[in-house]
Amino acid sequence: MSIEINLLPWREELRERRSRRFLVTLALVALIGVGAAWGASQWYQHSLELRQQRIAYIKERTQQLDSDIQAILDYQTLREQMLTQIELIRELQFSRPQTVRVFNQLAASLEQGVYYTRLSRQADQLNLTGLAETNRQVSDQMRAIAAARAFAIPVLSEVQVEDDGNRRRFDMSVEETLPETPGDAAGGEEAR
Repeated sequence: MSIEINLLPWREELRERRSRRFLVTLALVALIGVGAAWGASQWYQHSLELRQQRIAYIKERTQQLDSDIQAILDYQTLREQMLTQIELIRELQFSRPQTVRVFNQLAASLEQGVYYTRLSRQADQLNLTGLAETNRQVSDQMRAIAAARAFAIPVLSEVQVEDDGNRRRFDMSVEETLPETPGDAAGGEEAR
């Protein structure tokens, strides 16, 4: 058995060249890899900064929209309050002549010997408490109220004899009616 040894220097040089080429290629690939990684990180960093700027812009616009929405809600609340006040003023403007009309009709329908001690109003219903000398005066008073144009038919709820026996305390309720003509609303009707 014989061992052959190749002592040709060109093979060693070729091997060294290949080793250097491999090392240079490896270094270039490593440099390209590091450069690509650095470039990718810079791209991601730039992309992240853009997204953060967009998020900050969106947050700023959202806060501005929230404040605008709150202002709109405040204006709507104010509008509702103003509409409620306008409606209340309209009702008061309507009820003022109606109240005058009611009092005129009450005064015009008051029978001799009958006195009102308490008068209350809830919506369109009038509750009356009064004193009369006889039951007949209470009946006459109810007929007079029923004949008045400002009222519907009264309902008598209670009649009591006072302690002294000379007077009758009565409670009645009656619905108000709407005026039929503008003269009625102003209280300009004649007493009967």
